[in-house]
Amino acid sequence: MPLKYRLIPRGNPAKPEAPKKFYATVVTKGEVTQRQLAKDIAAISTVSEVDTMAMLEAMLQIIPKHLAEGNIVRLGDFGSFSIQITSDGAETEAAFNATLMDTPKIVFRPGQETKNILNTIKFEKEA
Repeated sequence: MPLKYRLIPRGNPAKPEAPKKFYATVVTKGEVTQRQLAKDIAAISTVSEVDTMAMLEAMLQIIPKHLAEGNIVRLGDFGSFSIQITSDGAETEAAFNATLMDTPKIVFRPGQETKNILNTIKFEKEA
């Protein structure tokens, strides 16, 4: 099934007088909840929906803990999560302090199998 998109006109903030250009944006169909994921997993495995919900809930508690400890969390071919930091520079190492650091961000890096999905996506403009 093709991924639907729509075109959005956007101006150039650096040149407000310039004509707007049209950019594609994905039209989402909704959300998939944790409960729906558990139902879907239970339907294709021998694990019950309740057990799947418990496993997913445990993952949601454990993954942030490991990220906060500085670990990369790898989920097989799905991909990995890690913490990324940026900061302003200091003239010397002694002059650097934590106030120069920005808020950490969680980064997802898709695995090869997940990346391969991107090669199969077909697009269709929303009617």
